[in-house]
Amino acid sequence: MDDMPATRKRPRGVYLLPNLFTTAALFAGFYAVLAATQGRFEAGALAIFAAMVLDGIDGRVARITHTQSDFGAEYDSLSDMVAFGVAPALVAYHWALGGIGKVGWLAAFVYTAAAALRLARFNTQVRIADKRYFQGLSSPAAAAIIASGVWIATDLDVPGADWAWLAALLTAGAGLLMVSNFRYLSFKQLNVHGRVPFLLAVGVMLGFGVIFVYPPLMLFLLAMSYAVSGPVWTLMRLRQTRQRHRRDPRSAS
Repeated sequence: MDDMPATRKRPRGVYLLPNLFTTAALFAGFYAVLAATQGRFEAGALAIFAAMVLDGIDGRVARITHTQSDFGAEYDSLSDMVAFGVAPALVAYHWALGGIGKVGWLAAFVYTAAAALRLARFNTQVRIADKRYFQGLSSPAAAAIIASGVWIATDLDVPGADWAWLAALLTAGAGLLMVSNFRYLSFKQLNVHGRVPFLLAVGVMLGFGVIFVYPPLMLFLLAMSYAVSGPVWTLMRLRQTRQRHRRDPRSAS
């Protein structure tokens, strides 16, 4: 009996603290959908941004408290699908896309399907991918484009019908960027615990000040700049590689 291999006990229960933040992010995404169906589009956009903040907190809490788990990772992915995959598409659809018929729901579906594919690809590559980069636009960044755009329009009392085709282009475009092979900086290698130059601290302070001048527009410009950075950076890398091969043809072999 003593020679029998010990059976591995399955851990019971889940870690409460990080999953509380994940649940809060899930609720924010759910609330965004409810707000959109009631015509409260600004509240829906703000709920999506709240989900982004909570999504960033839960992972950090799990790492700080050493409560990371496979359950937490899967739960976080499902929460992201609701908050950054379903909610932005439905907010955009109820605000503007529903007025252009099949093109509108197609754009919303392209975004939702792309978010699901983006999350599935991320989950399968998380252990082998370069931590410094994302392959494809991250789903929170794509959601920020839609949420901030709707926020700007509702704040300026612009009817969604006037911008329906532009909304369809942004929605479908953000979705396609999520499933693209463009590389985006993940900023996961930033050392937030060490010392930084004083000017960097001043720059961060000024950045917050600029955002609070008019938050929806500034957040939209930041999200769009990040979305464009992937294709631009990738094309620059390809150009540099071609130039290097022209100078030294042997490096291509």
